[in-house]
Amino acid sequence: MEYRTLGRSGLKVSTLTLGTMTFGGTGPFAAVGNSDLSEAKRIIDTCIDAGINLIDTANVYSNGLSEEIVGEALGGKRKNDVLIASKARMRIGNGPNDEGLSRHHLIRECEMSLKRLKTDVIDIYFLHEWDGVTPLEETIAALDTLVGQGKIRYVGCSNYSGWQVMKALSISDSHHQPRFVTQQIHYTLEAREAEYELLPISVDQGLGVLVWSPLAGGLLSGKYRRDSPTARQLGGWSEPPIRDEDRLWRIVDVLSEIGKARGVSAAQVALAWLLGRPAVSSLVIGARNEAQLKDNLAAASLTLSLDERLRLDAVSRPPVLYPYWHQQLTAKDRFGPADLVLDRSDI
Repeated sequence: MEYRTLGRSGLKVSTLTLGTMTFGGTGPFAAVGNSDLSEAKRIIDTCIDAGINLIDTANVYSNGLSEEIVGEALGGKRKNDVLIASKARMRIGNGPNDEGLSRHHLIRECEMSLKRLKTDVIDIYFLHEWDGVTPLEETIAALDTLVGQGKIRYVGCSNYSGWQVMKALSISDSHHQPRFVTQQIHYTLEAREAEYELLPISVDQGLGVLVWSPLAGGLLSGKYRRDSPTARQLGGWSEPPIRDEDRLWRIVDVLSEIGKARGVSAAQVALAWLLGRPAVSSLVIGARNEAQLKDNLAAASLTLSLDERLRLDAVSRPPVLYPYWHQQLTAKDRFGPADLVLDRSDI
């Protein structure tokens, strides 16, 4: 397992992160998975044994049950072997203050997450989504309070647009308050929109990138082909959205061809492509079973050739791509080897 420094922080994270949205499986999250405590323990043990040192959860996953399972499953000294990331912002109750990024909601939810996780500190605390009502100054001041109290160590954002990230960083810098060290984004071979602004911002501002749903909800795993709906789709789960299905299946065809030639799964190829992209620190992977998990874990040791990367770049190229930022990346960048981040075929 490779470990990468998270943005401009000194924190080192494994290139694969365990996502726990499948833990619990209540409410709408039942369509994603429903791992109980015993299965969660096996999954976590397998990940730790493979070298994963970061577990990602959120207060909204199965209405807090995911956090409870993580807390129970870690237990004892195992907790010292891993970092924990959680999030807040989404609606978690019926009251008027049960959502958003107000000081009231953020501090309350952090404290409740700590109890569910059975820990004194959350290593990375994400703002789960933009809140267009609460002033950013209030939100960042609340994060500053939580850091000062020792309840969280690092802060990040998730699902922000480029201007939202930059506005938050500007406020943090001007007030000398905690700065995002990472952002969690959706980025796959099928969805490369992050290359327009989010990845350039990450390179320029020193933000590590965690990628959620790196296999597009299983669609890039190679298990599904044209006219074969996925288990998530059958269960009514439509995230992330697919805007060009024909392009998706062309990508899957190339992933499967490369995987067959290399003797690995298409999923491993898709994950390996992401791990060679600029600023990407870690991929948040989940699994419905141990076999699926072990297959994804193998991607950490897979290195694609330049020809394989160029084939994938060509079949997945978005309709419009602003290329100029690629020209600024050189071998001195610490976000990946130069031959993997330049990708001149995109220009």
